[in-house]
Amino acid sequence: MKRFIVISCLLMLSISGSSQTNIDGFVLNQNKEPIIGANVYLKGTYSGGMTDDTGHFEFATQSKGKQTLVVSYVSFETKELVLDVSKMLSLEVKLKEDVNSLDAVVIAAGTFSSGDNSKVATLKPLDVVTTASALGDPIAAFQTMPGTSTVAEDGRLFVRGGEADETQIFIDGIRVFTPYLATANNTPTRGRYSPFLFEGMTFSTGGYSAEYGQALSGVLLLNTINEPEQEKTDVGIMSVGATVGNTQIWNKKSLSVNVSYLNLAPYNSIFYDRNEWIKPYEALSGETVYRHVFKNGLLKLYTAFDASRLEVVQEDINFSEGLRYGLQNDNFYFNGSYKGILTENWSIMTGLSYTYADTKVDYQLSDITDKENSLHAKVKFKRFFSNRFQFSLGAEYFTTNFEEDFLDENIPSYIVGFQKNIVASYAEFDLFFSKNLALKAGLRGEYSDLEKRASLSPRASLAYKVSKFGQVSFAYGDFLQAASNTYLKFNNKLSSAQTQHYIFNYQFNKNGRILRAELYAKNYDDLIKYDTELPYHGSYYSTEGYGFANGLDVFWRDNTTIKNTDYWLSYSYLDSKRDFKNYENEAQPNFVNTHNFSVVVKHWIEDWKSQIGLSYTYASGRTYTDPNKTGFLNQKTTPYGSLSMNWAYLLTQQKILYLSVNNVLGRQNINGYQYANTPNGPGVFESRPLLPAADSFFFVGFFWTISEKGTDNQLDNL
Repeated sequence: MKRFIVISCLLMLSISGSSQTNIDGFVLNQNKEPIIGANVYLKGTYSGGMTDDTGHFEFATQSKGKQTLVVSYVSFETKELVLDVSKMLSLEVKLKEDVNSLDAVVIAAGTFSSGDNSKVATLKPLDVVTTASALGDPIAAFQTMPGTSTVAEDGRLFVRGGEADETQIFIDGIRVFTPYLATANNTPTRGRYSPFLFEGMTFSTGGYSAEYGQALSGVLLLNTINEPEQEKTDVGIMSVGATVGNTQIWNKKSLSVNVSYLNLAPYNSIFYDRNEWIKPYEALSGETVYRHVFKNGLLKLYTAFDASRLEVVQEDINFSEGLRYGLQNDNFYFNGSYKGILTENWSIMTGLSYTYADTKVDYQLSDITDKENSLHAKVKFKRFFSNRFQFSLGAEYFTTNFEEDFLDENIPSYIVGFQKNIVASYAEFDLFFSKNLALKAGLRGEYSDLEKRASLSPRASLAYKVSKFGQVSFAYGDFLQAASNTYLKFNNKLSSAQTQHYIFNYQFNKNGRILRAELYAKNYDDLIKYDTELPYHGSYYSTEGYGFANGLDVFWRDNTTIKNTDYWLSYSYLDSKRDFKNYENEAQPNFVNTHNFSVVVKHWIEDWKSQIGLSYTYASGRTYTDPNKTGFLNQKTTPYGSLSMNWAYLLTQQKILYLSVNNVLGRQNINGYQYANTPNGPGVFESRPLLPAADSFFFVGFFWTISEKGTDNQLDNL
C-alpha cells in the first residue's frame, strides 16, 4: 500500500510538472540597458520572479491561454503585456522612466510653486506668516521674491516692469477682482485675505498657463485648505485689534469662520505719525469656508467681507493746511468651486466668484462714489491619457459693471461707467517625452464685447533635465489685458494692452537647497496714453503706448546647512522703459527699481522655545521729474533699505507671544518728491520729500489656540 501511495504521488508530480509552461525574457530600459531587480508576474496568480544582473527573468506557470504579464520597477512606468502563455518566450520588455518620479523634470519657467505636492516648493503659508516684513500678508511675503519691485508707498505686487493691476490674484482658480484693501494716498495697502485659510500658493512672474488670462505680468494662485485636521478655536489679541476663528467638522463637512477687528487709534496715540488723523483706520472683516467632501469630488464655498473707514489730513506743499481725505469702503467676495472625477480618465473643475465693492471718497471739495459688481464663471475639463500625456480644455466668462458718481463744488459733476463682458476658452496639453524632457503648450482665445474683437494667445513651455538635480526651462507666451476701470469709466472703447514673454530658466534642487536663475524679455504694445496730468473725464485717450522690460532674477533658498535655520536670498535686475499715460517720451517708469535684493532668515531656538525672524530689503532709486531741470523723469531717489525683525515665543504649547518691528533701524526712505505748482520768487519750484507716515511699525500680539489635540498652536499663522 505504501508503495502504491509513493508511486501515485510521483505520478501526480510528473503530470503536474508536465503541465507547466516556462516564461522567460529580458527587461531593459529605453537605452537597452538591463534593469536589475524588476518584478515580473502573471496578474491574478502566484507565478512570477525577478530579473537578474543581466535583466533576465524566468519562471514556470500552470496557467493557460491569454494572460496578463506585469513588469514593474521603481521610477519606471509599469507595463502590462496580454499574450497567450505559450508565446511568452524570449520576450524583450522595455520600460519607460516614470515621469511622476521625484527626480523628473518640471515646468518651472516663470513660476514659484508651493504646497506639499510641489517638487519645487518655494513658499508655504508658514513662510508667509513668519516673514518678518510681511506682517501676515501673502502679498508682502511675495515681495521678497525675485521679479518684484519695491514700491513701498503702494504695497501691491509690481512684477517685472508691470503695473500692480497687471498681476491678477485667483482663489481656488477663480478671479479676485478687488484683492487689496482700500487705503489713503501714499499709504501702503495689504491683501484682503488671511494666509492661514490657504494651503498652497503659486506665484507666476511670467509664461503662465493658457488657463489664466487678463493678466499682462503675473498671476498669484491661492488654494484654500481642502480638509481641516481637527476642530479648534483661535483667539488673537493685538496692539491693533483682535481676531477670533473657529473650525467645526462633522461627517464629510467642515466650516471655518474667522472675524477680525482693527483699530489704529490706540496705536496712533502712542507712536508718531506724520499724518493728522481725524479718524484713524478702522476695519471689521470676516471669512468663512464651507467644505463638503463627496464620493468623487469636493465642494468649497468661500465668503469674505470687510468694511473700513478712515479720515486723515495729509501734508501737501501747495496747501499749507494740508489735504483732507476721507474713505469708506465695503467689499464682499464670494467664491464657490467644485473639483471632481467624472470617469476613470476625465475630471472637472468648475466655479464662480462674485465681487461687490462700494467705495466712497471725500477729497477736499469732491465726493466720489465708485460701485463695482463683477462676476467670473469658469469650467475646466481634464483628460488623463497616461502619465505622459494629459489634455485640458475650458471656458470662462468675465463681467464687470462699474459706475462712478463725481460731485464737486468748483468743477462740473458727472456720472460715468461701463459694463464689460469677456468670453474666453482655451485648450492645453502636457506631454512628457521622458522624465528628462517635458512640454506644455496651449492656445487661449478671448472675445471682448466692448472692443468687438477676438484674439488668440499661444503659449508654450519646454523643460529639460540637464543633470540629476538641475534642469533648464524655456517659455514663450502672448498675453493681453483689458484697460482698467480707471480708464474704461471715461472711455469704454479702449483696446486691450498686449505683451509677449520670453523666458529662460535654470533650476537646481537638492536636499533642501534651491537655486533659480531666470532671464526674461517682455515687449508691450497698445498701452494707454492720455494728454492731461491725471486721467479725467475730458482727457483724450489712445492706446498708442508701448514699452519693454528685460531682466535677470536669481533666487537661493537653504533650510539644511544651518541647523534649525531656513533662509533665502533673492536678487532682481530690471531694465524697463515705457511711453504711456502722460509720458513725454520713453522713460523708466517711477514704479521700477533697477536693482532689488532681499534676504529672509528664520531660526528656531529650542531652549528659548522661540522663533526669531529677520528680513532685509534693498532697492535702488526710482525715477521722478524735477521741474527745475530739463527732461522728463530726470532724477532718481536715494536707494530704499529696510530691516525688519520678529520674535514668536511659546508661553505654553498653545499660547504664543509675538513681537514684530518693521524698519527697526528707523531709516527715512524717500518714495519721491512733490513739487510746488508754481515757482517761487527766484523762479525755483520748491519741493518736499514723500516720506511714509511712520518710519517704523511695531506690533505685539497674544495668540491662543484651543483644540482637541491640545498640542498645536498658531505659530503657523504668525
